[in-house]
Amino acid sequence: MGKQKRTGLVLTGGGARAAYQVGVLDGVSAILREAGWQPQHNPYDIICGTSAGAINATALACHADNFDEGLQMVLRVWEQISAEQVYRADSLGVLRSGARWLSLLSFGWLLRTWKTNPPNSLLDNTPLVTLLNRMLNFPRLDAALMDGALHALAVTASSYTAGRHITFFQSDANIEPWVRSQRLALRSQIGVEHLLASSAIPLIFPATPIYCNGRREYFGDGSMRQLAPISPAIHLGADKVLVIGAGRLSEQAREVQDHVQYPSVAQIAGHAMSSIFLDSLAVDIERMARINLTLSMLTEEQRARTPLRPVDLLIIAPSERLDELASRHVQSLPGPMRMLLGAIGATEVRGGALASYLLFESSYTGELIALGRKDALARKEDVLAFFGAQHVTAAPEALARTA
Repeated sequence: MGKQKRTGLVLTGGGARAAYQVGVLDGVSAILREAGWQPQHNPYDIICGTSAGAINATALACHADNFDEGLQMVLRVWEQISAEQVYRADSLGVLRSGARWLSLLSFGWLLRTWKTNPPNSLLDNTPLVTLLNRMLNFPRLDAALMDGALHALAVTASSYTAGRHITFFQSDANIEPWVRSQRLALRSQIGVEHLLASSAIPLIFPATPIYCNGRREYFGDGSMRQLAPISPAIHLGADKVLVIGAGRLSEQAREVQDHVQYPSVAQIAGHAMSSIFLDSLAVDIERMARINLTLSMLTEEQRARTPLRPVDLLIIAPSERLDELASRHVQSLPGPMRMLLGAIGATEVRGGALASYLLFESSYTGELIALGRKDALARKEDVLAFFGAQHVTAAPEALARTA
């Protein structure tokens, strides 16, 4: 009897876009319940997250002993979220961080008084600490790992100090940390600081200090320099992986109009963020498809001589453009935030990409959750095949279609 396959879950970055992930997971759970799975059962042996996906991943991992309970809790958080729970969106908070930061960019050479105490980021995310402490139960995570309800949890962040990408992982299993070019893994006790670091969108939220091998390093969003988003799950032992994207994989290209305006700051920033958060996942999916295709052409003897192994993938990504969806909800942001974002063009339709990462408002996140549910239910047969059959490997051409 062959060893049982381990299932991995990869939740990517994307700020407020991460609400889409819990909608997908709720839809997948509904499909599994209908097929006879117990709602308390955790279907994911290995859970990996990056950026806001790291927060979702850790919250779910803390409830691995009762997955449905954890999923419902995370759903409630996203359904009731407001910007004030994530960053200072009041007039004073915006003036202290955003307005000072923009002024420093424009007139920093004149404002010598800020030389000793410059603003660190566009927004102050101290309220997020309270939200994380309310969501997370780390002793329960330790117990789940010890009891075998969960094999491993991994959270990724990017070190500004050392210029490298680090995956922090927690597991009771004997897993050897891995090292690759400019990226490595460290066994660690996951805490709030790792999540603040992983979700610190560059320039938007401040870097977070974490001690690594006895020295302090400052970390930012884990999506930066993440060349292989799926690899932590595979290194931790996953044989099949559910990947939930936050955009672009299924997006149709925009039509280019005859007369276009010069791009706004928000439009350029949104394009840069999409490159950071979304492009590496598409590249990694294509790489995995090529590896699966190559391995399928080898004989058993040839496969035994290579360290590579086939990995079953199921990828679910938004069927609609999230920047266009966000542009319909910008007015739900608090007034000071609308003024700040309006100054750089993020309240316009063409600046919707930037807004889609910062729109932590229930009107927007609720629509993302509903879209995630719909997209998961539309893939019912794929979900059943992924979870129900031990030896179903998605054909490379099918993977290419999802990418």
